Amino acid sequence: MSSNQDPRDASLETKFTLPPIWYRETNDGLGTSGMFLSGLIMVTRNRYLAWPSVLFGISTLINQHPLRAKEGSSGAFSNLLLCASALVASYLPMFIINPPKTPIP
Repeated sequence: MSSNQDPRDASLETKFTLPPIWYRETNDGLGTSGMFLSGLIMVTRNRYLAWPSVLFGISTLINQHPLRAKEGSSGAFSNLLLCASALVASYLPMFIINPPKTPIP
């Protein structure tokens, strides 16, 4: 084995550099929390959790980085639509289900 092909040679070391486009492997914490809260709202119909979920969706939309996102990742618009639909689903029974006008004997 020749000495110029030795991988342990200190003269062959190169400095570590990141690639020009760096993809994040982790998800956005607020986006994930907003989607989790949206699912929880649709199951429990809790109106008080709907507003923070919408704020998380707006925050995800504002803080998105399209150059750092992978192609298959869910977008911020779908997250915001899910949060808004959870808000509508939590308030919809107030307008559709009316109390009876006469007491039932």
